[in-house]
Amino acid sequence: MGQVLDLFSTPVRDWFRASFAEPTAVQERGWREVAAGRHVLMAAPTGSGKTLAAFLWCLDRLAGEPMPPDAERCRVLYVSPLKALAHDVDRNLRSPLVGIRRQMESQGLVPPEIAVAIRTGDTPADARRSMERHPPDILITTPESLFLILTSAARKILAPVRWLIVDEIHSVASTKRGSHLALSLERLCELTKVEPQRIGLSATQRPLEEVGRFLGGADRQVSIVDAGRLKTMEVRVEVPVEDMTRLTDQDEDSAKGQNSIWPAIYPRLLQLIRQHRSTIVFVNSRRLSERIAARVNELAEEELVRAHHGSIAREQRLVIEDELKAGRLRGLVATSTLELGIDMGAVDLVLQIEAPPSVAAGIQRVGRAGHSVGEVSRGVVIPKFRGDLLESAAVVEGMLNGRIETTVVPRKPLDVLAQQIVAMCALDEWEVEKLGRVVRRAYPYSDLGPRAFDSVLDMLSGRYPSDQFVELRPRIVWDRVAGKVRGRAGAQRLAVTNAGTIPDRGLYSVNLAEDGRRVGELDEEMVYETRVGEAFVLGASTWRIVDITPSQVIVTPAPGEPGKIAFWKADAPSRPVELGAALGKMTRELRAMDRDAAAKRLRDGAGFDDLAIKNLLAYLDDQAAATGTVPDDRNLVVERFRDEVGDWRVCIHTPFGGRVHAPLALALEARLQERLGVDARALWTDDGIALHLPEVESPPALDELILDPEEVQALVSAQLPASALFAARFRENAARSLLLPKRRPGQRTPLWQQRMRSAGLLQVAGQYPDFPILAETWREVMSDHFDMPALGALLRAIRSREIRVVAVDTEKASPFASSLLFSYVAEFMYEGDQPLAERRAQALTLDRDLLAELLGSEDLRELLDPDAIAAVELELQGLLPERFPRDVDEAHDLLVRLGDLSDEEALARGVSAGWLHALEKERRAATIRIAGEARWIAAEDAGRYREAIGASLPIGLPEIFLDPGADPLESLLRRHARTHVPFVTSDPAQRWALPGPAVEAALARLASKGDVLAGEFRKAAEGREYCHPEVLRTLRRRSLAALRREVESVPPDAVARFLPAWQGIGVRAGGMDRLLEVVFQLQGLALPATVIERDVIASRIGSYAPRLLDELVSMGEVVWVGRGSLGASDGRVALYLRGDAPRLVTAPVDPPQSDLHGRIRAHLKDRGASFFRDLYNSCGGGDEDVMLDALWDLVWSGEVTNDTFAPLRLLGPASRRPTRKPRLPRLIQPRATGR
Repeated sequence: MGQVLDLFSTPVRDWFRASFAEPTAVQERGWREVAAGRHVLMAAPTGSGKTLAAFLWCLDRLAGEPMPPDAERCRVLYVSPLKALAHDVDRNLRSPLVGIRRQMESQGLVPPEIAVAIRTGDTPADARRSMERHPPDILITTPESLFLILTSAARKILAPVRWLIVDEIHSVASTKRGSHLALSLERLCELTKVEPQRIGLSATQRPLEEVGRFLGGADRQVSIVDAGRLKTMEVRVEVPVEDMTRLTDQDEDSAKGQNSIWPAIYPRLLQLIRQHRSTIVFVNSRRLSERIAARVNELAEEELVRAHHGSIAREQRLVIEDELKAGRLRGLVATSTLELGIDMGAVDLVLQIEAPPSVAAGIQRVGRAGHSVGEVSRGVVIPKFRGDLLESAAVVEGMLNGRIETTVVPRKPLDVLAQQIVAMCALDEWEVEKLGRVVRRAYPYSDLGPRAFDSVLDMLSGRYPSDQFVELRPRIVWDRVAGKVRGRAGAQRLAVTNAGTIPDRGLYSVNLAEDGRRVGELDEEMVYETRVGEAFVLGASTWRIVDITPSQVIVTPAPGEPGKIAFWKADAPSRPVELGAALGKMTRELRAMDRDAAAKRLRDGAGFDDLAIKNLLAYLDDQAAATGTVPDDRNLVVERFRDEVGDWRVCIHTPFGGRVHAPLALALEARLQERLGVDARALWTDDGIALHLPEVESPPALDELILDPEEVQALVSAQLPASALFAARFRENAARSLLLPKRRPGQRTPLWQQRMRSAGLLQVAGQYPDFPILAETWREVMSDHFDMPALGALLRAIRSREIRVVAVDTEKASPFASSLLFSYVAEFMYEGDQPLAERRAQALTLDRDLLAELLGSEDLRELLDPDAIAAVELELQGLLPERFPRDVDEAHDLLVRLGDLSDEEALARGVSAGWLHALEKERRAATIRIAGEARWIAAEDAGRYREAIGASLPIGLPEIFLDPGADPLESLLRRHARTHVPFVTSDPAQRWALPGPAVEAALARLASKGDVLAGEFRKAAEGREYCHPEVLRTLRRRSLAALRREVESVPPDAVARFLPAWQGIGVRAGGMDRLLEVVFQLQGLALPATVIERDVIASRIGSYAPRLLDELVSMGEVVWVGRGSLGASDGRVALYLRGDAPRLVTAPVDPPQSDLHGRIRAHLKDRGASFFRDLYNSCGGGDEDVMLDALWDLVWSGEVTNDTFAPLRLLGPASRRPTRKPRLPRLIQPRATGR
């Protein structure tokens, strides 16, 4: 002990001796390497003092050196993969800093003020600004925040850094986040005055040499301190029920009708939590975290535990963690957020629901208990179903034996490279050669070839034509003559607002209505299924929704109220191949043992309790009884059976994990389609593949299911582009590489919108086999998501008979098949990412047919608004002043977007001659002669213009720009269509001096592919026109918007002004013609007979006289119809023009049905128009008043009218018999009252 502490100064040495008994192994060996100035990777289990091993030498140097000027103070940079871990380290540094200060003071020395600061995404802006003015001695940050610092003016504070500490490096090394960090570290080294000493801290990993290479990069030697002795662990596997096949009929959400183990798990969790001081319950999903926390608290009748996961806001998580440390909470139900080295205080038990996803994850999780040096870590694993039992056995046995999976560093992820290059060029101009050297110093890119590197620069500088996908904009400028690259305007903002590698899933932020504080985040699909006023559970607390905005869910606390459990969609990691092989080997060995020996192995080697042993051995026995052979590492079982609806199911049982099964499932789908014409749907899990074969008489033979190793790569490659997996990964990679940036920084982009934009880019990128993000998606899927070497090894082992294939037909699904069919997760989760290979053609055909047949016709000529066409033309051609380029780079963009422009045309679009000549000097633009005049083109178009129209090119253009690509004339016409409103063939033919038939033929080919639409679109045009589909959609949208504006609602006062004028109130025109106009406006409107003339007609006609209406009625020009009585003295009447009456008059409503009414109807039907006396006599005579009443009944029901309006004028208050329905007044002899 004394020897290693002699490396330190007296105050540091005395403090350590006073605080600790002796250095741990990692400290003793690590300090020697750090003191010697060597790059070092320290590997040790959780709770072994790694942090102090990394920091103490740095603290010793800082304490013993004179205080430098402010600008040179930041000498230690600590990078943590987790914000919470960064805060822990900040707190843990207080003890040595204060202790060393006290020792120095006691020894008469003047201690320096060593400042520590944290810079993460949660750091307030004023704190960040203060940090720039007064840099700390020790800066603690995360990989993403380091990237942001390096891409801003704040990077100057990092120039004096001498020690670089990367904690929990194993958690990022095998991910793209690690590749991103590796490039950031190389950027840091370019910035610092001296090469920083790299100190990496890691949990036990295999192989450590790979992690060391990742830490050091390509040209640095890294010493490895392996103090990774296995931490003492006590792990038990418990099953809380006697028989996992006979469970209660109540599930976890208290719904009746299905078997569930949860009612047995919750009480056991509660019992274990109450038996211990502090407990962490690890689960494999956020929803399960919420559900278990809610149910345990409900059972405990108090808030005993809280949920803890990444979708809870950091502030809330810190409160929850502090409550656990303070003893106010007895436990947390967490996902992997607490898996890394966060100091959770005195946690004395870890519970794991379901098997941990890997041995390494299991060791990390159980290591949270007994976090201090020398303490025993205790854990309990509780499987959910019998298939989970088997995996738990393999994982726990691997944990106790230290059988950790291999760490594999992704090689050359081009999407991450693209993001970092944009960030590097945003603030500096780089020589391409030097940029390549810096990139290749990072270990993931150490073997990056020139072609891949150049392809990324090509993509970022805009070499791939963006006329088909408008968002494929250049991000950098590549001067190929000078060999330099620089960022374009906006590159820095683009990089910092889209930083990092974590995919954007369009999550909604959850904020408090009271003060806007963030509570957490919710999945888009969860929000779509939720309404304002509903309550939900997040962080084991209930919240009521008061509003849902496009980006936020606004909530108020609703304590004690029931709420639905929040859910999130995410990828579950596949079982590592090594774990799968170990699981298969264990299965084989257990089956070879007698029952007692198998039980002893499970009890001693995997911590199984008696019920767990009983259930697992019964599970294996049941499988053996069903299929004769249990799948293991040397036996592959193919099981065939019919499901409930009679369709064939084929299950292929192997233990090797999803990274092997996923590509095999794709290959089998392709094989069955190719050989048998069977449209099979293959579902894969870690335990095998389930094939659904609808409408087949018999399942495929075994030979059809066993593939040759040599053909599997081709089969997978054929299926992959049309898979949802490929589309989802392409979307994430395109966003990472800044091709699909957030449109509004700080606001969410809906996932459906991301998918739609990604699908458009994928369709364009598919035309360019060397498009780097397409290549990266292939690499990621085939290398990172699929384990093709392991699949090849499996198929070779089958061919050589090292692995036996057993085929069996069963009456129903075996136990393994039941688990397989039960456990596959969300087959259609990413259905929205599906590129729809088989449906896209149909959709495009439908769209094309509809547009061309229904809209590309005379109807569309009427629909498209001429003003909209003119406005869109100005926009597309860049003729609006607000769209003018702002700098020389945007002038280049305009040439790329529009194509050839004359000097006058360029000037009309805001492009000055100075900019054009500057572009020409940089070889980014050129002048050529077309149709007898000089025009400017982008250098990227040179090859296309030479091949398409025979233009003569200037010398000195970069060779790569001389490639015309496929179909150069079609390419130019496609761009012409995208930048013009509908045009005829002669337009481009005359512009480029090309023969009309050649242009017509090329346009016809584009129309057949759906790239342009042919039809008749404009009134002024004659003959066949062509239009780009996007342009036509824009025109339709603008035209419809113009039509809608004509009918959109207006303020009430505008309506008040409009209606009287529209109705002709107060007009001076009179006479019979004006009356006919008024009747036309009013026809069909039922109005009281007493007011229709006095108040309605008279106000619309100058000098109105009643005789006008009588004359029109008697001449048969106008007819009036009763529309119901109003009391005893009035009724509603509607006026109609005679010609419109048959169409507009409605059938009588509730007609009177007495015998007298029937006789009147019959008479009028037989005789037609009649005088009252004739009607009276033919209907039997009697009381005239009764006859008149019956007649008026038929008038108001709309069955009888009159050839004058006069009788209706006599209605009103003065009428006779006011208590009964109005009747025809008998002021003169009935015979004279008209017909």
